[in-house]
Amino acid sequence: MPLFLHRMKKVVEAPIGIFDSGIGGLTVAHAIRQLLPHENIIYFGDTAHLPYGDKSEAAIQAYSIKIADVLLKKGCKAIVIACNSASSAAYELLKEYVRKDAHILNVIDPMVELIAKTYKGKNIGLIGTKRTVQSDIYSSKIKESNKDITLHSLATPLLAPMIEEGFFNNQISHEIISEYLNDPTFKNIDALVLACTHYPLIKKEIAAFLGSQVDVLDSAIVVAKALETYLAENNLLNPIGEPDYQFFVSDYTDAFEASTRLFFHEKVTLERHPLWN
Repeated sequence: MPLFLHRMKKVVEAPIGIFDSGIGGLTVAHAIRQLLPHENIIYFGDTAHLPYGDKSEAAIQAYSIKIADVLLKKGCKAIVIACNSASSAAYELLKEYVRKDAHILNVIDPMVELIAKTYKGKNIGLIGTKRTVQSDIYSSKIKESNKDITLHSLATPLLAPMIEEGFFNNQISHEIISEYLNDPTFKNIDALVLACTHYPLIKKEIAAFLGSQVDVLDSAIVVAKALETYLAENNLLNPIGEPDYQFFVSDYTDAFEASTRLFFHEKVTLERHPLWN
């Protein structure tokens, strides 16, 4: 095999790196696996520092740089920031830091592009962590699209811990979801953005509450499609082969290992990889 073909094959077979503050980003990893079944995946959950939603921007940036170093050393061709808080706080810094070593995707821009393309002149709701909502990043980016879209955002801090504790599809989750979505903020919305990678696990409950007249927008699926587009346009899609999946966390507990099945839909073995030794 000519040397340039060998190098190209090596790049094509390089893994996709995905990271989040914990294991919620496994919903993104699952969506990517479903859409791109031959891609190798390396997932990093920063469980030692979760949740990012109540951390400072400087702290999130420091954690993100450390994780990017881990994923770059493992040869990732693309890195997906599978966390809204890290996407808002660290995306621009990571792009500059990584430069040409890997392509960086976040969970915010693909969703904003979808909204701008599909919901001109509409009312859009959004739920997420306090940091994501307070950052106002979705609102500012949607305004830049000049599509006369009105965004109504509400912080829903109980939802992520509720999900991690396994309280969904039951009376407790129904009542908490109802309490949040009955907020007047969401009166007459046309779509609701799930701006946290935990929330796909309660997508059906949310959709049932809102009814068929409101679209529920899942960032995991949107990001997976954006990644597919990037890889295809740059001839980086891995078309064949049995994929390899690796899962790392910065701190290990049996509870995290047990919870991973909820997010990835199959048993996952976590390997501890501290960010600081």
